[in-house]
Amino acid sequence: MTGRALATTLVLCGLGVAACGGTTAGADLARERGPVPPAAGTAATSGGAASDGAASGGAADALSGPAAGAAGDPAATPATGRSGEGREPLNGKVVVIDPGHNGQNYRHPAEINKKVNVLTQWKACDTTGTATANGYSEAAFTWDVSQRLAKILKSRGATVKLTRDGNSGVGPCITQRAAIGNRAKADAAISVHADGSSTANHGFHVIMPEKIGGPVDPVVAASKKLGLDVRNAFRRGTGLSYSTYIGKDALDYRDDLGGLNLSTVPKIFVESGNMKNPAEAAKFQQPAFRQKIALSLANGLQQYLSR
Repeated sequence: MTGRALATTLVLCGLGVAACGGTTAGADLARERGPVPPAAGTAATSGGAASDGAASGGAADALSGPAAGAAGDPAATPATGRSGEGREPLNGKVVVIDPGHNGQNYRHPAEINKKVNVLTQWKACDTTGTATANGYSEAAFTWDVSQRLAKILKSRGATVKLTRDGNSGVGPCITQRAAIGNRAKADAAISVHADGSSTANHGFHVIMPEKIGGPVDPVVAASKKLGLDVRNAFRRGTGLSYSTYIGKDALDYRDDLGGLNLSTVPKIFVESGNMKNPAEAAKFQQPAFRQKIALSLANGLQQYLSR
């Protein structure tokens, strides 16, 4: 969840800090919520699994299950969207996936509340993220979706790097998240989030950078193309509506997010929907729907990378 959602809905969130709907660690919401156990079928692993993109526990089965086929490709396998003919359309491409937040951020307020320079202002290192009414955390959601996405992209030939290796740690800071994509010389980078707005609000949106007289300026135009391709694929693949409360046609342009301001590679944030909206919260807790989200994101990334 992002800071603009705060202005619109009075939901606390900071930044580039992890553009989502969270609070900084140590805030009342984090203390009241306490440890958020991952919902059944989610991958809240202790690390290591990110390198091969396979979730652990109950989610692993859903990764290869009949979750969602590829739009426009009737021969595609449900899990990957590939035709099964051995094609690797993303061979040679590097994608960095940034799963927003981290599962133990709320336990380390001093560390994640530390201020970092995002060029247009100083922001908290990270935030806790938001959660559904029954306690399914954004950190668990983004970790699970990101692993699914990594697996699909690898099956299509891409080299994939994640900005964190599990959901039982802290951070990294938003500045480090941007640096990981830069060091990898990624062809595209995507930060996966979900929002935490008022319950009546619904829909997804894509956040793209604006020119700030900084390192992101040369990739602002490319980031917009990436954002449009991902938005279109996300809408087709998930059936979720454009956001009813942020942006226009599910597009939002920001100059205050460290993960974007500091990026030298094309990068976007995706707010997958509103975790406080009962209908969307229910969908996000279904492994099959998280697979559908991952496949939609992969299709959007492939569309952009195939230009």
